[in-house]
Amino acid sequence: MSAPSLWTIDDMAAAMRAERQGALPATISGLSIDTRTIGEGEAFFALVDRRDGHEFVPAALAAKAALAVVAAERRADMPKDAPLLIVADVLAALRALAVASRERTQAKVIGVTGSVGKTSTKEALRLSLSRDGETHASVASYNNHWGVPLSLARCPQTARYCVLEMGMNHAGEIEPLSRLARPHAAIITTVAPVHLEFFGTLSKIADAKAEIFFGVERDGAAVINRDIAQFTHLKRRAGEASVARVVSFGEHAKADARLLKCALHPDCSTVEADILGHVLSYKIGAPGRHLVHNSLAVLASAVLVGADLALAALALAEFQPASGRGTRSEIELPGGTALLIDESYNANPASMAASLALLGQTQAGPLGRRIAVLGDMLELGPRGRALHRGLIEPVTANAVDLVFCCGPLMKALWQALPAGRRGGYAEESSALEPQVLSAIRAGDAVMVKGSLGSRMGPIVKALQHLSARQNMSETGASRNGTLRAASAQG
Repeated sequence: MSAPSLWTIDDMAAAMRAERQGALPATISGLSIDTRTIGEGEAFFALVDRRDGHEFVPAALAAKAALAVVAAERRADMPKDAPLLIVADVLAALRALAVASRERTQAKVIGVTGSVGKTSTKEALRLSLSRDGETHASVASYNNHWGVPLSLARCPQTARYCVLEMGMNHAGEIEPLSRLARPHAAIITTVAPVHLEFFGTLSKIADAKAEIFFGVERDGAAVINRDIAQFTHLKRRAGEASVARVVSFGEHAKADARLLKCALHPDCSTVEADILGHVLSYKIGAPGRHLVHNSLAVLASAVLVGADLALAALALAEFQPASGRGTRSEIELPGGTALLIDESYNANPASMAASLALLGQTQAGPLGRRIAVLGDMLELGPRGRALHRGLIEPVTANAVDLVFCCGPLMKALWQALPAGRRGGYAEESSALEPQVLSAIRAGDAVMVKGSLGSRMGPIVKALQHLSARQNMSETGASRNGTLRAASAQG
């Protein structure tokens, strides 16, 4: 069965003002910028970012892409018979296609930003809204100047809901994304000391996040965390953007989507909340108070865009974190298992505190320990060392038994730790890895977290490989035992 059509070539070419070359199909089934994952019948956009996508056009066509979108100045570099749409600028063409997608869709659009929790909130919205109708959402963390246009241009014409994540690390980045997406509801999960190197103050970070309000549809809503100090500032910015309605969420007594009570469990949470006047109880299939708080924004937004609130809440029981954002697995070790919590995708002071709290509510096994393996949090500017040192408070408050620290900034925490909590320190993750591997034992609960640049992912993989080696060892021992028994019988 062939994949459904996403765009006709006529509509694509008109939207992008593209010239045609070669034998083009009538329709394409999808859009891609990555030859490693491109599907048959999709259009490949030769974006120029870290690499020049034009170099990968032959690979895309060899992978059965339907066509490539290329810049006119690179036309001569392409095979003469290649199926192409030729444009002045590939990124500008992608944005033009996103504009056309927004104009043709009847979907209710929700934009999500915030210093922490963007991706998990986007995924919770995808899950919840899909129970009520066809839902399209950004993949991975496609939230930047090319990720949002790509995600919007991928929105099927039949979608009922569209969820777009928007990120930034400099002022002025979110507003054009929001004006492109024109969301009916715009969520700010929180404002936290992230990218301080570029902003300097939380107030400036709040202003950058508030740019999302300037694209909201005329009858749309701003959904803002009521529990943060910047709430009043953000509400004022929403007013300056002429947003019709502000909906707040949190534990605050005046929150429109208000947490009434919750029970935090090692592998889930149960919640009672008042969502815009509707009191309901529901379960979240992954642990963490931060997920509880953001679920309020999810359900409030579901109401705002006309989705079924009961179905949206029921769906949250199936929520699971994305890879590197709290996924859990068991490590097979001699004498039993250890729990691995993978938070290695990224880190900042707010998400680090949330992850340490999550580790604190995790039950270690008999004789096991709570172990944190922490890498540098980057882009924090002059306050970097102080913010790393300040992690001693959530480490202590959440009864973390042992801490391994990686990187020059994390050395500030290492120096603040009492001797009994020091697991190991290294400047680079490759040097810390053997220290961690040699320390882990059955019953431990191990959480690994750090900014992408601190390269904590390889430590996660090394811990996972412990399981593979242990399983191979046990399989080999079992096989040898069977052979010995067979020999004895023979």
